[in-house]
Amino acid sequence: MSWEFRKLGPGENVAVQAQTDPFAAPKWAPPVWHMPEGLVLLVNLVRALVRTVVFLVRNIVPVTVVGGLGWLGVRCGWAVPLVFLVLAGIGAGVWAAADRPSFVCCAVRPAQARWRLAMVYRRDWQPVLVTAGLTKTHKGREYLPSLVRVRCGPASDRVLVRMLKGQAPDAWERVAVNLAHGFGATLVRVREGDRPGRIWLEFVRHDALAVPIPALPVPDAADVDLSALEIGRVEDGSPWRLRLLGTHVLIAGATGAGKGSVIWSTVRAVLPLMLAGLVEVWAIDPKRMELSFGRPLFERYGRYSDDPKGGMVDLLEAAARDMNARAEQFAGVTRSFTPSLEHPFRVVVVDELAFLTAYCPQRDLRKRAEAALAVLTSQGRSVGYCVIGAQQDARKEVNNLRNLFPDRIALRLDEDEQVDMVLGDGARDRGALADQISSVPHIGAGVGFVRLETTPDPVRVRAAYVGDDDIRTMVTLGVPELDAGEAA
Repeated sequence: MSWEFRKLGPGENVAVQAQTDPFAAPKWAPPVWHMPEGLVLLVNLVRALVRTVVFLVRNIVPVTVVGGLGWLGVRCGWAVPLVFLVLAGIGAGVWAAADRPSFVCCAVRPAQARWRLAMVYRRDWQPVLVTAGLTKTHKGREYLPSLVRVRCGPASDRVLVRMLKGQAPDAWERVAVNLAHGFGATLVRVREGDRPGRIWLEFVRHDALAVPIPALPVPDAADVDLSALEIGRVEDGSPWRLRLLGTHVLIAGATGAGKGSVIWSTVRAVLPLMLAGLVEVWAIDPKRMELSFGRPLFERYGRYSDDPKGGMVDLLEAAARDMNARAEQFAGVTRSFTPSLEHPFRVVVVDELAFLTAYCPQRDLRKRAEAALAVLTSQGRSVGYCVIGAQQDARKEVNNLRNLFPDRIALRLDEDEQVDMVLGDGARDRGALADQISSVPHIGAGVGFVRLETTPDPVRVRAAYVGDDDIRTMVTLGVPELDAGEAA
């Protein structure tokens, strides 16, 4: 029996029995090349040199500092670099005491990012990705996505990854749970990268929104920006700013999810402009519970209705008529809206939107309400009208106007399918796990995910909690003749 050798992989030769059938097609075995030892040594030396140069370029600052201190130690004695280190430590302490935010941003976070890049992600990168199925093997060679950089925040890490050629972000979204467990994170979200072929992996280390946020102070009128109202906090610690000017907002959440926190935080943020006559809030309260606390405030600086026999629908239709009249007045005159005493910015708040569009027992009222809402949401943005709608049921048959709300907020939901119903297709795969928000009020109330008109990626936020005493204070501030007991 004769044998021939076929090379199956780098450095791997396996004996294969030769073809004995004289009529079969010939089988050719590739030749085996033996690399000279000197050439192998030269190639390895070149590789080591290239890696060293890359390391020095990437770490030019710390390498320069260490090299300079070493040179001073050799030339002037080791007491000199020790003095420099002490002075640097004192300077860092003074910097941290004088301006802690900039010290954390410019010194602590970069150092933390380098540490976690080396000790967390680069160390376990290959085994985690192999186990998750994100690597490819071709002709005995393993192809591995590469780490580009790591950025650390107060509660999460953002890892920039260069994917394999032909790989899509969907492959990473499907194994997000594997990546979270592999790198010791509570959650992983996949974001679009800075260029095609790259993605950001957001590893959440701990829940930064687990503690309730107290009611934010009432801002000064000069600080109120209708395109960026501060109503809570984002997961990265920055303020959550909600835009009202030029958009409509849909809030969806189960019972006790904290829809009232979002509504009252928004009213609190615009309160100075309400007192100045530049903003009006028209409140519709089918439940007669949530918005009734602020009824005197709404009746003085807007309108209020909780009448299920037609009063709420009349208010919506009045808003639609006023909006059309304003549009006729602005036609051909201006294309952008600026609030004024003559034409205030009007916010139409509907606490339970589904009652007007689906649950109202009178069919005629449902049709009228839906028609008025369609007019307001489709034409009101450009003339200073904003509709804020809150609902519990996210199904299309309950509210078929949800696509007319550019900005949407998903608080705690009962089912995972409802996340995509509210925030759009693929939102849950991109990390909007609204169905997993805790039902414990002090942990999950007011926590949700926001999908803005300008970006498809959901952002995790928490609205500040505005309690009954805070609402009474707001009413007393707006209606001074009422004392706290009458405001309640």
